[in-house]
Amino acid sequence: MDPEIQLVRIGGLSTRMWKQVGLAGVLAFAVLLPFVSSDYRVFQFTMMLITAIALLGLNILTGYNGQFSLGHGAFYAVGAYTAAIMMEHWAVPYYLTLPVAGAVCLVIGFLFGLPALKLHGLYLAVATLSLAIAMPQLLKYDKLEHWTGGVQGIVIIKPEPPFGLPLNQDEWLYFFTLAVTVVLFIGAWNILRSRTGRAMMAIRDHQTAAETMGINTSLVKTLTFSVSACYTGIAGALSAIVVQFVAPDSFGVFVSIMFILGSVVGGLASISGAIFGAFFLQFIPNVAELISEAAPWAVYGVFVIAFIYLMPTGIAGSMHMIGGWLERKGSASPPQLLKAHSIKGKPTGEET
Repeated sequence: MDPEIQLVRIGGLSTRMWKQVGLAGVLAFAVLLPFVSSDYRVFQFTMMLITAIALLGLNILTGYNGQFSLGHGAFYAVGAYTAAIMMEHWAVPYYLTLPVAGAVCLVIGFLFGLPALKLHGLYLAVATLSLAIAMPQLLKYDKLEHWTGGVQGIVIIKPEPPFGLPLNQDEWLYFFTLAVTVVLFIGAWNILRSRTGRAMMAIRDHQTAAETMGINTSLVKTLTFSVSACYTGIAGALSAIVVQFVAPDSFGVFVSIMFILGSVVGGLASISGAIFGAFFLQFIPNVAELISEAAPWAVYGVFVIAFIYLMPTGIAGSMHMIGGWLERKGSASPPQLLKAHSIKGKPTGEET
């Protein structure tokens, strides 16, 4: 094989290789992080991972399927209370509460998604918002107080590291959450690249055209809502385990609004956008408080406006645009490689 042509092919794979190296570097950094950070920072990063799971669930619904929800804080609450009730009343191991919380939210999401099929756009957003408004009041209902603890909530005992691992509780919960996050992100990556994932995006782009192509839009939209609720419910269960406490007032409408904000800032229709959005939600408030202790939320609002104005496609979208520009610049072929292309009978500049 002509070495110049081989060089072109190697250059064509460089972007993919760099992405793989970058992903490996991020995972290595995530594994080493607890050993170089304080317990409080470890707790913050654990909560960031949990928020990323919730944002990924919302992103699957909104970014990839085009359905708007302002009520995912309700599914977050259901997942948290499912884990807390199982651990407090039935002494179920914490790791077994995650699939149960996900299954419960999957069913609720499916049942809620069926009547919501007749709603679109802002009407669906308002319907889901009503769910978020009602959830704290339902958790305070006196008939359920025996299970939910009423306004006092439920206190959970923080789990100990298994197998005698030389880790403290915060470090172990971080690694446990990291493992769950990796599994769920890989699952979402596979779902979105499957036939069902392509159907989700086809409905988002043009529902009438998707129906013409034979896609069962009702079923796909309902399943998407279910999977989205499942992810958010698992995130809620993890938050209950890590925070060690659940109470109705912790799951108000503000939680749902922050999920929407994180998805937009991080980048819709992007898996990595969930990570960026979670980082923004977890750490920017601290930065805002350092800038102004008197009016931290005013500073936070300025940050939000700046991010949306400077990065209208979100952080992930902006990084993708920068990466595409660098790729095009790096793939510009020198004269000798252009000649090699023409010898093989391919148009100048075509990727080999």
